[in-house]
This record gives sequence, C-alpha cells and structure tokens, in this order.
Amino acid sequence: MQSSTRIRTAAVAALLGLLAVLSGPGAAQAGAAEPDTTVGDLTGFSADGSVYHLKAGAAEARVSFVSDETFRIELAPDGTFSDPTGDDIVLPQGTPPHTRWKERGDRYELSTGRVTLRAYKSPLRFALYRADGSQVWSEAKGLSWNGEKTTQTLARGADEQFYGAGMQNGRGNTSHRDKTVEVGVDYNWDDGGHPNSVPFYLSSAGYGVFRNTYAPNTYAFTDPVTTSAKEQRFDAYYFAGDSAKDVIGQYTKLTGKPFLPPVYGMEIGDADCYLHNANRGERHTLDALKVADGYVENDMPNGWMLVNDGYGCGHEDLAETAKGLQDRDMQLGLWTQDGIDKIAEQVKAGQRVAKLDVAWIGAGYKFALDGCKDAYKGIEDNSDARGFTYAPESWSGAQRCGVQWSGDQYGTWDYIRWQIPTYAGATMSGLAYTTGDVDGIFGGSAKTYTRDLQWKMFLGTTMTMDGWAVSDKQPFRYGEPYTTINRDYLKLKESLLPYQYSYAHEATKTGVGMVRPLVLEYPDDPKAATDAAKYEFMSGEDFLVAPVYQDSTERDGIYLPKGTWTDYWSGRTYQGPVTVDDYSAPLDTLPLFVKGGASVPMWPGIRSYQDRTAGSPLAWDIYPQGKSSFTLYEDDGVTRQHRDGKYATQRADVAAPVRGAGDVTVRIGESKGKFTGKQSRRPYEFSVHTGSAPSAVELGGKLPRLDSAAAYKAAKQGWWYDRDDRGGVVKIKTAPLSTAEAFSVKLKHTSAVGGRTDAANAAVSAPAGQELGAGAGGTVTVDVTAGRADVTDAEVGLDVPEGWRVDRPAKVDRIPAGTTRRVEVSVTPAKDATAGEARITALVRYRSAGEARTATQRFAAAVMPPPPTGEAWASDLVWLKSTNGYGPAERDRSNGESGAADGKPLTLAGKTYEKGIGTHADSDIEVYLGGRCTAFTADAGIDDEINGYGEVAFSVEADGKVLWTSPKVTGASAAVPVDVKLDGARHVHLKVTDTNGSKTGDHGDWAAARFTCS
Repeated sequence: MQSSTRIRTAAVAALLGLLAVLSGPGAAQAGAAEPDTTVGDLTGFSADGSVYHLKAGAAEARVSFVSDETFRIELAPDGTFSDPTGDDIVLPQGTPPHTRWKERGDRYELSTGRVTLRAYKSPLRFALYRADGSQVWSEAKGLSWNGEKTTQTLARGADEQFYGAGMQNGRGNTSHRDKTVEVGVDYNWDDGGHPNSVPFYLSSAGYGVFRNTYAPNTYAFTDPVTTSAKEQRFDAYYFAGDSAKDVIGQYTKLTGKPFLPPVYGMEIGDADCYLHNANRGERHTLDALKVADGYVENDMPNGWMLVNDGYGCGHEDLAETAKGLQDRDMQLGLWTQDGIDKIAEQVKAGQRVAKLDVAWIGAGYKFALDGCKDAYKGIEDNSDARGFTYAPESWSGAQRCGVQWSGDQYGTWDYIRWQIPTYAGATMSGLAYTTGDVDGIFGGSAKTYTRDLQWKMFLGTTMTMDGWAVSDKQPFRYGEPYTTINRDYLKLKESLLPYQYSYAHEATKTGVGMVRPLVLEYPDDPKAATDAAKYEFMSGEDFLVAPVYQDSTERDGIYLPKGTWTDYWSGRTYQGPVTVDDYSAPLDTLPLFVKGGASVPMWPGIRSYQDRTAGSPLAWDIYPQGKSSFTLYEDDGVTRQHRDGKYATQRADVAAPVRGAGDVTVRIGESKGKFTGKQSRRPYEFSVHTGSAPSAVELGGKLPRLDSAAAYKAAKQGWWYDRDDRGGVVKIKTAPLSTAEAFSVKLKHTSAVGGRTDAANAAVSAPAGQELGAGAGGTVTVDVTAGRADVTDAEVGLDVPEGWRVDRPAKVDRIPAGTTRRVEVSVTPAKDATAGEARITALVRYRSAGEARTATQRFAAAVMPPPPTGEAWASDLVWLKSTNGYGPAERDRSNGESGAADGKPLTLAGKTYEKGIGTHADSDIEVYLGGRCTAFTADAGIDDEINGYGEVAFSVEADGKVLWTSPKVTGASAAVPVDVKLDGARHVHLKVTDTNGSKTGDHGDWAAARFTCS
C-alpha cells in the first residue's frame, strides 16, 4: 500500500481525537435529535438605554446597539443569558449610540440615526431597515433551537450573494450562494477543508453577521438562508454598511483590526528542523546559518527562519543563532510545539517569530486564540519588536495577532489551483494575512515550486518549509533555470514592499487585506462573483494576478473587469471587461496585469529591506490614465513606535488624459510625519508607461534627455524614452530632493497608457508547440497583428537564451489594419541547450499612425533532445515530461517512496527486470522520438511488491492519438506484453491510469521498455 507518512496529521489526530474541540462552553451534548422549537409571540418589552429586552414566554431576546450601524441580538431559550467567549473576541467599543424606540401595532421599532431593527410581535421576528426605509434583511421565521443547535432563518434576495466564513480551502472568493459552508475545526487542510474558520459572513445586500461563539457553525445559503451554531444560545452581531469593505471594517472594529507586520515578516520565511531531524540526519541549530548563507550567496531575499520546525525537534545556541541570522539580514523564529512558557527568555535571546502549532493541543478555539495573543504579547513584552505569529486552525480575533496559514499540503498543480481562491476569499472575513507553504511541505517539484512561488509573492506573507519533503525546498535548490526565476520573483516582491507595506498599514485602519477577490473591487460586475474570476485575485487595487496552475505554458480564462489593463511584462493593453485566452506564460512568466491609473511605489534593486540607505531612491511605476493617486506609508519597519505616531505618509497624484494624447503630470507631495531613520533627502525614479515619447520632461526647468540605457544609468538626473521596454516607457531620475517639499514632474505632449492612439497598438503572439533541436538550425514563427491602423516597416527580432544564434531580423513592409502576418525567424539553439522549455521574446519595431512603436511578447519554445537510434531503453532517454501519482517515476526500479532512486528491483510475476520504468498511477512519461522509431515493446504490470493489490490500465499515445490500451491489470494479473507500431511518431506518452477509484497499490511497471529506432 502506497501512502505518505503524514506524521503531523497523525499527531494531531492522536492529540485531539477524544477532545470536543468543535464545541466551546455551552455547546449541546450529543444525543438523539430533537424537534425544533421556534420562538413564540412577544410577551414583554422593556428598554434600558441602548439595550432592549424582549420576552417570549420562557425565552428572552436582548438587543444591544454598539454603533449607529452595529448591534447585537441574543436569545436565551430558558431566559438566562450566557457568554462563553467573554472578552476573548469582542473588544471594548466605547459609548453606545443614542437610540429610540416606537411601538407600531404589530411591531416595535428600535432605531439609530442609520438603521431601524423591527421586532415583530406575533411571533417574535426581526427585520432590519435603513433610515431611508429600504430593507436590509428579514427573518423568514423566528429564531429556533433544539437540543443541538440554534438557527436563524433569513429570506434570501433574488440576486443576493454571500461571502466569508474565514479560510475556506478552494473557495470563498466567489459567492457561497446555494452552498452550505461549515465553520469549525476539521483538520482537513486540503481542497474542501476549512482551517482558520471565522463565524462571520457578509451579504451583497449590505450587511454582515458575526456569531459570537466558539461553537461550530453551519451556514446554508439556500432559499431561505439558515445559519446555525451548535449551542443552546443565540448570539450574533449585525453590521449594516454601504459596501463589503465597510462591513469588513465594522466587523474588525468589533473583533480587532489586523496587526501591522514588521517589514521582515513580509519577506519570505524559511522553516526546517536543525536538531534531531529524522529526515536529514544529525544537525545542530547553528547549521541554519549555512542555509541562510545560501540565500545571501544566491542573492535571494529571506526575512526570517524557523529553526526547529519538526516534531521532536529541539533547539540550542539560540542567542548565537539569532545573532548569526541578524548578521545575514534575517530574524530568528521558533515553532511552539512545546508551548510558550519560555517565550520571554527565547525572545530575549533573539526570537522574533512564533509559529503556533501549540494551538492544536488545547481545548478548542479559545486555546488557539489565547496562544496567538500570548505569543504576540510575549514578543512585545520582551523586545522592542512587533508581535509576529503564524497559526493554523484559528478563530475570530486572530487577525489582530497573527498570520493564518492553510496547513500541511503536498506540492502539486492542484494545490496551486485551490489555494488561489482560498486566500482572496479569507479577506472577506477580515483575515488580512493568509498563506500556504511554497509548494507544500510534502512532495513537490522544481516546476510546481517555481509556479507556486511566483504568485505567492503577491500575498502579504509567505514561507517555504523544508524538513518534511525528501529534499530541502529553498528556492535555490533546483538549479537553473529555476534558481534565476525564483530569484527574480523574490526580488520583485522585495521591490514592491513599499506598495505592499502601505496596504498593510491600510488594513490596520480599514480591516481590508491586500489580497482581494475581484468582487470586492468590482461589486457591480456580474462575473466577479462567479467562477469566471475564481482563479485570480487582486493584490491591492492595482495588480490583477492570474496564476498558472497547470503544467502548461499558456493560461486561459483570465477575466479582466472594466477598465484599462496593462500586461506587466509586455506592455500590451486590454480594455475590460474581457476574457483573455491563450495567454502566453512560459515558466518565468506569471500572468500579471496592472490597472490603468496605477502609481506603484518601489524600492529598486535590493535583496533585503536593510539594504536601504539614507540615499536610496524611491521609484514610482506609473500607468497614467485620468486622475489617480497613491499614498505611501513609511515607518521604521520593525519597532512599535508607529503606534505613537512615528510614521510618515507621502502622496503621489497623477493627472493624465483618460485616453490618447496629452500632458502627464506627476506631483509628489511632501512627506508628512517623522520616524527614526526617515530620509530627509532622496533621489526619485519614475517609469511612466505612456507608449508615446514626450517632447520634453520638466522638473522646475527641462530635464536633460538621454539617448541610451547606458547614458541613463550613468546620469544623476535626466530622462530617456525606451521604446523597446513594454510598449514604450519614459524613464526619469532626479538628483536627491528634500522629502519635506513637494515637487512635480511634467511630461509634455505624451499620452495616457496605451499611446497617443490605440489604433497603432499592434499585437504579437506565437503559435504554441514550436520545437527546436539543440545545436540544429530551425525557425521560430511569430504572428504580428496590426491594430486599427496599418503597420509599416515592421522588423521582427528575437531575444533568445545565451549561446543561441539568431539570423538577422525578419522584415515586413506592410500589414493592413486588423490583419495578421506570420513571420519566420531563423534560430539555432546552443549545442548544449538543455532539453525542455526555453523562453524567447519576440520584439517587433514598426510604424503606425505616424508613430514609431514597439510590441513585445514572451513565449515558450521546446528544445528537443537528439532522437534515439538503434535499440533504446526508455529508462535511458530524456523524459520531456514525468508526472507520477506518488513520488518520482523511477528509472530501472519500482516506484518507491517520495524520494528519487528509493524503489526496489522491478519484478513482475516472479521475474526480475534490469531495465524499465516504475510508476504509480496516475502517471505520464513523455519521450521524444523525432519520427525515427518503428516500435515500442515492454512487459506491463503491477509490481510484485504490492502483493496482489492495485488495479490500473496502461496505454501508449503518440502525437495525440491512443495507439494501445491494456485491459484492466491487477496485482494478481500476469504481465501484459506490449508491442506497438510507432512509424512516424514524434512524441510518445507512456501512461498508467487508476481504474477503480483507489490508488492504493497502483505501482505500474513498464518492464524492459524499449524503442526500436533507425
């Protein structure tokens, strides 16, 4: 039987299997189901300031107003109120608002200046209205209860949508309408689980509901909507708002605004066990410094390291380890497996991060929340640092003290897919910092690691975890091209820290995190709440991120809402709403779009935030369109002095045409406020994406115009129009300027993003599936599509990997408006080019509508290995693709555990084979034959090591056609002979597929697998 050794999950189950962690105090005892009792007619009413008591026989309801738009409804079936959460979750709210009440025949009306809660008399039933008389929500029937739970039943609006319930793995960024959502611990950290639940939801009708409880909840957003909690009491807070952001703000005012992480907490973190690590052999805590050196040597950012992340893992030499990490621009973190009793001495030794698996081993969510608060406080009580914690399985209120992560998962393509909606959806519950380990903690591959890391750089926080996988998972472990790609994205996040940190500060005021579902920014877009936008998210208001979650170099179904969107890599603009298919996304390209009007502050060229000096530049990446602004937030990044007002803000305002030609003015206001380390003077850099060259750039007087990248780099001040950079970018740099004084930069006679006329915007693409041979001359095909104006004098060139050779650019005299011309460019890859994907960039320089323009596009071409000759063993060939159901597919061995070369000799029906491939269903091995082979032979079957288990089918596919399929094969079957004709086949796939829904024992062997070739 093949299964993973999920030690962590097993340990959790052992610790918690008999604990009633799903229920807090006041929860119902298990027993036979009882019929529901619905509250009856109103029998008594009294008012005490902003608190109202409503009796219905033995039951009593209590309404307490917290603000003009927030109130609480409680119901005690026996007339005795209780509050198991006490002051754990809800914070003091100050003086309640002035309220008034009025009796109107069939009801009482309880009102503030903004809302009126109607309490109908017969039976007692509630409905909420705004001051203008519009209904917000109404109960379809009165509150009900039985021996297990209490339930509220609400009428559902015709188009009403629902969001929230905390971290719901695989969902949450699209509507919960017609779905049932569980809120409570289940320790399912995969797709469909719900770690870090929050008993809060919000509605597109303009309200939210928080159930003040530790008990598990079930929300059925059907018609009618039924929301229940497993306790014999009802306790809910209601928020009426003008928008979802407003409702989230009210909820987090009640339960706590998100904390502000230290800047190093927004850099990637690293976790492993360095003492008594069964997976790595004997090591010591100080060995963590060798891994830290790897980040430095590979020029990769890393903000912090957990040095004891593993069951049974201890630590030693903390002070020396902490000092060594700090010398490498990192901070020490510890996993609190054994509790937090010693946190004071650990923090004094240098700990600055606490990962709270301690929350698993207490009596439910109260213990989890207390652990978060206590660890956070422990860091702050014993240092000048900010509290910074990580936790799974948290609850309402945890947003004010920690990051929530989604648990322990496997690195797979599917893992990437379902995590995308998870974190954006959690923002709808006030969770500002949610994340998952890069490529999981088990399994994974170089490619899934790289793809997962790319998009997680647009989350506020993330980490990579090493000790539970077969090999370490630092971003420099996989070699090229992965190390370079990972470095580029880590440093991109580093450069975006001013943007992301400003949103982190904003969350402390609004409760709204940076990672957002599209519906939060585009609530009136009918597609934003649907699956059309499920696998993408907004990072702040300006970046739309659409991760690649399949083994592919293209991405389909990218939905761009209303507005102008610029491809971050090519500069191509799109007018939304539009769905983009066939988006070219080679391995180094994350589909990433920037909203028109964006002004993004950046720190260019750094590995660590500590690389910044008094003279470091502040860069602004600007996509001018109409009037827009961004307010930069700055403080010292690490201490708590900002809470005493020691911080500064600086606003950038941009005035540009809404579309087409005109001047662009960027005004940088004075930096208001003070903090330790604030720059009194600094140089500024601007990248203004106009698509058209200005006639001049003014800063006071005219700035000097520079004529090349080299001249721009050498100059202290000036500007240069780089027509080949992403459709045309004006690059500007200034000498150091006082941060106490405002200044303006004016670009004369240029344009909004997209150029003076969008009719001149040509598009470049490349057909998928292009192949080249290492060291062999070939051609690359590029399609150039003219916009609404003719393209003339087009010159098509290629940017290729180092060592490749490109013949002179191809030229096209004219491409009529709206038509496409296919162009071939001669290319010769390097002789030692590695087989697999290679990224090429097409660059087309042309004229259109009276302007000189440039269009670019990245795409992937496949480098093929030399085709086999003679009799070639399949296990000796280069595998273009190798997917496997568990661990790696093995060469000349059976499928083993999760490591490479850990299988046993291939054995079928008592016969042992020296050559072959050992797999685990579902698997797919792709080889390149180049049309040179005539036959494939093998013996196929389930390896004898399985002892009769398993059931699979084998198949051979060539160039998209199935050539042969085996009957069902079990562990008791004889080996199946394979003899398949392959005349002319270029690509062959050897597949093993599960046939009975259970992958237990599905060890499929291609024994003696051999190709006969010319």
